[in-house]
Amino acid sequence: MDMVVPDSHPRKASLEVRERLLEGFNDGLIAEAGLIAHGRGEALDYLLGEATRDPALTALRVGVGLMCLADKPCISVNGNVAALCASDVVDLAGVLGGRLEVNLFYHSTERVGRIIRVLGKAGAGEVFGLQKKNVVAGLDSYRGLVDDALWEADCVLVMLEDGDRTEALKALGKKVVCVDLNPLSRSARWADVTIVDNIVRCLPLMVEFAGEAAGYEGDRLRDLVAGFSNEDNLSDMEKLIRSRL
Repeated sequence: MDMVVPDSHPRKASLEVRERLLEGFNDGLIAEAGLIAHGRGEALDYLLGEATRDPALTALRVGVGLMCLADKPCISVNGNVAALCASDVVDLAGVLGGRLEVNLFYHSTERVGRIIRVLGKAGAGEVFGLQKKNVVAGLDSYRGLVDDALWEADCVLVMLEDGDRTEALKALGKKVVCVDLNPLSRSARWADVTIVDNIVRCLPLMVEFAGEAAGYEGDRLRDLVAGFSNEDNLSDMEKLIRSRL
């Protein structure tokens, strides 16, 4: 598959993303640290040519296949994701029959409520995240307090991660699909499938492929997932990034 470039003016697209992030920050969806995290990712995206590369497309298809095979898939949403891709995550959850849960490192009930309202305006039904009844062992931050959607999930999509949560979710026996522009991060290396790409590009592609994969038989989905090596895929992405330095 050829790499996918969202439009012929990546600089314009990048500026539009920044405007949406600032709007999300001003609306109380994004913590200050979220703006810093985006800047780190944007630096790596430059090295990718601001395009979805072939290994990322492979991981994307496998990750969607894994979520299609799950009984209770869940999409974890933070402020950056809500500000940038609310409609896409709602659409993806709809196609997969998955649930949405807001989970924040810099937690406040007010900010969770704002994110839930944004997802609701994008068409979401029930969004989890206000009832923190369950504790994920090994996480000292508010990330470790989760609602029923994340707690009961057998496969979780995490995006724009901050480190140790993927390892903790894996310890609970969950499959984890990760979107992370840093192929060397702990989240990227602990996940079952890591898509090294910008969420504003890969989420629409995930929705598109999920619609296609919804018609696949179970054996076809299992064949899609079988044999995938996250380690090898990350190595390919790291080599690609290094080649562009």
